[in-house]
Amino acid sequence: MILLFLVSGLFLGWSLGANDASNVFGSAVGSKMISFRNAAIIASVFVIAGAVIQGEGASETLGRLGSVNAIGGAFTVALAAAVTVLIMTRFAIPVSTTQAIVGAIIGWNLFTGNPTDSRTLSEIVLTWVSGPVLGAVFSIFLYFLLKKIKRSLQIHLVRFESYIRQGLIIAGAFAAYSLGANNIANVMGVFVPAFRLEDLDLGFFVLSSARQLFLLGGLAIAAGIISYSRKVMDTVGSGIMELSGEAAFVVVLAESLVLFMFSSSGLSDLLKSIGLPPVPLVPVSSSQVLIGAVIGIGLYRGSANINFRVLGEIAAGWVTTPVAAGLLCFFSLFLVKNIFSIEVGYDSSLTVPGSSLQGYMTTEGGKSINGIFRNILLGLMTAGTVAATLYFTQEARKNRELRKSEEKFWGNLKTGKKKPD
Repeated sequence: MILLFLVSGLFLGWSLGANDASNVFGSAVGSKMISFRNAAIIASVFVIAGAVIQGEGASETLGRLGSVNAIGGAFTVALAAAVTVLIMTRFAIPVSTTQAIVGAIIGWNLFTGNPTDSRTLSEIVLTWVSGPVLGAVFSIFLYFLLKKIKRSLQIHLVRFESYIRQGLIIAGAFAAYSLGANNIANVMGVFVPAFRLEDLDLGFFVLSSARQLFLLGGLAIAAGIISYSRKVMDTVGSGIMELSGEAAFVVVLAESLVLFMFSSSGLSDLLKSIGLPPVPLVPVSSSQVLIGAVIGIGLYRGSANINFRVLGEIAAGWVTTPVAAGLLCFFSLFLVKNIFSIEVGYDSSLTVPGSSLQGYMTTEGGKSINGIFRNILLGLMTAGTVAATLYFTQEARKNRELRKSEEKFWGNLKTGKKKPD
């Protein structure tokens, strides 16, 4: 029963992987610097790591916006956001899962009579504007800096492309980690107040109830990346503007820096200590930041390089996503409560009503599912370790062959071997 209510959250995670998370490597795949298979594997591994290790920060912000206090409500909120994102994905429009979940939470607040924290909402909405702007600013600066370094060092094109490819992998992995840490709150944040699972002791580390949910959400994101993200990657990577390898590297690096800014409590505390406004720790849309970074490259090269038709479609998706998610959530809550007689939430200022269903899910459900979780996690960890070992072994072999080819090329260039007559 407990897994049934989590299905909508897992569906939302899958939708995020198909739409949002894929954007960390969209430009790299679009520029043909990295294959889709390699990009999907790297992004999946680091998204899961970020979700489990550092995923609890941004979920507090969504909790202030609206704390969903019933399992039926959490299920419906996540489902409304997931359906909205899926519809946008079907049209190959990279939208924000953050916008979808925020719209759905506001719909839940309206239905249950809970107030929406205007200050928290303002912080989140501000990132919808500042994220793309910062992405554009960082990409322009980094692109200028990269061009200057390339001219001053006079690196041969073959070696430069090799460095760019390695840089894309590193920057993409960092962006995927930051995305998992920042956006897992969108996937599982609404379930944290409603579920109380027992801590899961795996021997060498312990997973709390929240981290168990974040791990499941991270796995769902990875499934979305691998199974259904290629279409959106093509839109982001080449639909707005054709990107060279170096431009793709700059876009991914700019996105990584912006996601890090809005995920780092250390940076926020540092700015606060020196008298500057702290960076709000809120879920940020990787889609919006990446689009902003791509536009920054286009502005640096000249506006003629930008496909404004595709850009207009994406902007329209950003506007309609939170409204559509909020409306869908509101009417879905009405159906779930009145047709299926499932408690979807209540005004937190009133006395908490009794709910046998909620009590079962937080006590008996927590005990019964721990054994299932333990077996699933151990199996996944074993399979993941074997798969990662095989993958990195293969990549190491390819890199050795590439280095040998480069050494042979440079050797022939230096000795100036002549072709036989």
